Amino acid sequence: MKETWLEKLLFGSKYFAWVWLIVRVYIGWIWLQAGLEKIKNPLWVGEKAGVAIQGFLANALAKASGAHPAVASWYAAFIKDFALPNSTIFSYLVSYGEVVVGIALILGLFTGIAALFGGLMNLNYLLAGTISINPLMLVVQILLMLAWRTAGWFGLDRYINARR
Repeated sequence: MKETWLEKLLFGSKYFAWVWLIVRVYIGWIWLQAGLEKIKNPLWVGEKAGVAIQGFLANALAKASGAHPAVASWYAAFIKDFALPNSTIFSYLVSYGEVVVGIALILGLFTGIAALFGGLMNLNYLLAGTISINPLMLVVQILLMLAWRTAGWFGLDRYINARR
């Protein structure tokens, strides 16, 4: 199927790279701030690691019951049987994962991959019943994945892709 002029403009035009730069750095900054806050918090990283995420996951489990549950039963089972028993590991993965995604997006390094992992984190937050800014970030990261080559033009991806 042939690309439309709009697809070429949004996802393939180097002239649109400035827009993607602004979007990419903004989303990266949100991830970096969120991750750094968690890393500084001993309930996420440190001697009490896992305590904060246990509370988050317990809240998600509470949303899995009732007439109109906000959390699907299969996801509640994942939380109960896998995430909660491994809450310390998940605490570190979330904290450092947010920082890595943020830095990669800000630098324009592996932009599509960073947007994919950021989107997966947003999807998990949504599946756990947390709305907040997650739907908007997920949509923007899907767009960044589609525009990965152009979105990383003003970043390290430009030099990495030049070697291919």
